[in-house]
Amino acid sequence: MTPDAQKLVELLKHKQQLAAMIAPSFPIMYKENELIAKLRVIGFTYVLEVAAGAKRTNEAVLKALRDDSNARFITSPCPSFVRFVRTKFPQYEKYLAEQVDSPMIATARIANEMYPGFQPVFIGPCNVKKLESSQDYPELNILVITYKELEEVFAAVQAGIEDTQQASFDVSEVSTKIYPYDGGLTDSSGVRDILSDDEIRVVSGWKACEEALTEFESNPKIRLVDILFCEGGCINGPGVVSGLSIEDRKKKIQEYYTMSKLSQYAS
Repeated sequence: MTPDAQKLVELLKHKQQLAAMIAPSFPIMYKENELIAKLRVIGFTYVLEVAAGAKRTNEAVLKALRDDSNARFITSPCPSFVRFVRTKFPQYEKYLAEQVDSPMIATARIANEMYPGFQPVFIGPCNVKKLESSQDYPELNILVITYKELEEVFAAVQAGIEDTQQASFDVSEVSTKIYPYDGGLTDSSGVRDILSDDEIRVVSGWKACEEALTEFESNPKIRLVDILFCEGGCINGPGVVSGLSIEDRKKKIQEYYTMSKLSQYAS
């Protein structure tokens, strides 16, 4: 068991007040109500969807672009890409939209606002989120575990599923459920309403990152680079346990988004 998984097991054993924050890539591995039910069974009081924080991220990106018609940004929700820039291409760091919280950080702030005293626990596909939490935002005290580590925790505490009828997010957001695949920010934020296609670049995969930075520097018309370090986006993060292809993972997210929209309209 990894140290972070063990830490979560200890927090659960000691009845620590915990708020789970679930990354929007979770439908690749889990059904919503079953996952939430299991988290509540093992001891989480609140369960938030990180898509809610992603909405705040989108709002901040849009505001920054609207406030300054000359502003040019490289999105920074992806901590792997941020560290890639900081270490290999520091000359581009000034373009990172670091004044905009990532969805994880925005969701942690929501958790602190709504549930003071509860430790936020981010559960998602990315190992590097651990560094974002510990190095960039230590004051938020976010424990980060991957889906792989969550499976270790479930096994350690022998989590079963009880009644799932009432198992729903305490905080959720439909509009940003597509966030984890490449272009998710662009397609969910409404940025296409204020920028033309030739002012936007959507990029994923570490091999494409350097080329995207070079193009951004040489083409001043590009105002927004929506970039994720993993090929296909966060749906292909190393913390995901799945034999599905990238395309099939994307379909899972799209199906969940569509079903959520239909449920929203029906309610």
